[in-house]
Amino acid sequence: MTQAAAVTFPAPKRIPYPGGCVLEPGPYALDYLLKWRADVTINGTVQADTPVYPLLRSLLADPQAHGVTQAEAEAARERFLDVAGQALTAEGGQVAWLAKEFER
Repeated sequence: MTQAAAVTFPAPKRIPYPGGCVLEPGPYALDYLLKWRADVTINGTVQADTPVYPLLRSLLADPQAHGVTQAEAEAARERFLDVAGQALTAEGGQVAWLAKEFER
């Protein structure tokens, strides 16, 4: 029997790059993903339309305050790096850019 993840969120849809010559798609996608909002479920409680990256940083900084373990917070970060990283690489970015944001 597989245990459900303590923290869940959907994968981001295609990033709505506006085009133009002011900003490259990769850096635009990174900025978009750092502000991306989605419904996040933590231990069965839905937090609607929440900025995902800032919430994950908060989970990692103090997992107990959110009712999760350090391992569950880290698993959520890895899922974000996986699903958001796919969206970022589709726009010419690198998953390493997202990973570096968690080191700040």
